[in-house]
Amino acid sequence: MRRAGWGIAGAIVIGCSSRTPEAPVRAGSGDAGSGAVADAGSDAGATRSVGPSVSFEEALGVIHGAGAAGRARAEACGEGDESARVRCLLADRFSADREAAAMADELWTRFGTVAGVEVAHTMDGGYRGSIQIVPELPIGVERKHLGWVVSAMRDFDGFFTWLAPPAESSSYRFRALSFRFMRSVKKRTPTAYAHDWTIAYNLAGSLLVSEDATRETLFHEVFHLNDGAHGWWSGRALASAYDAIVAKCGQVATCLAPYAPTETMVKGGTYYAFHANNGVVEYAAELALRYYREQRAVQRGAKLAKKPFKCGPAENARTWERMRDEFFGGVDKTSPCP
Repeated sequence: MRRAGWGIAGAIVIGCSSRTPEAPVRAGSGDAGSGAVADAGSDAGATRSVGPSVSFEEALGVIHGAGAAGRARAEACGEGDESARVRCLLADRFSADREAAAMADELWTRFGTVAGVEVAHTMDGGYRGSIQIVPELPIGVERKHLGWVVSAMRDFDGFFTWLAPPAESSSYRFRALSFRFMRSVKKRTPTAYAHDWTIAYNLAGSLLVSEDATRETLFHEVFHLNDGAHGWWSGRALASAYDAIVAKCGQVATCLAPYAPTETMVKGGTYYAFHANNGVVEYAAELALRYYREQRAVQRGAKLAKKPFKCGPAENARTWERMRDEFFGGVDKTSPCP
């Protein structure tokens, strides 16, 4: 498994090709804004917006594209309000697979999130060469991927509801997203990349092999989107601690081990969070994933796999507290350190 970042001409993206990269590279971008779209229920006919939302025009571009064919479908879905028209677009796009259509409808009606396809393009994959990206719907044998996305969104919804009441929670945004499904031709990277509240999802991605692996990958990606929306907070708030750790340990895994938020390793190298080509943004995303893992264990009444991250070196406690306060409303339900 590999994780890496990728830049596409005309856009800067955060990308995670998987969990053990060979030589990842990242570039980042995000737009301002945070919040969520209220859960309208799986049988609701419209999404009640209480924050950012995906407009009909944005949804059309994700579902059908912005060309003449897409405009024709938009005209065919001209009845009702914007939410009803998006549901119409989704029903039409996923008409070949009734089960997938129901999943896409749930993503929209419950989470204000749109499922569609990526734009065909050729990606500069660095030393891996050019990577051809082609759009592909998650239907038929690939329907499981759409199911894993829906499962992840349900989990995030329950997690953030448990973490803090809606009126008291932070503005961490995990709804009102766009998922663009695609496939890399003759390659398994990148697994995913994120930009502008959009996650591109590779049906051939090396990491997306199970429901749990997909859920954790998506949490990592969603953090990147929120970090960008906070003006790349990670670079301002965590860089000094991160740089001090790297200055002390370099790329030596045994030295870095106490500071690594997750067990993810670079193939033939060191911890993913500290890989030389990643930088503090990937450390931050792995720290967010560790936060999610630990709080989720408490939510489920499970024993932590290891001692809380905050109970390690002093640097861990500092970065943990800063992330907790910036993104998660200052909530930490793990036990105090001895």
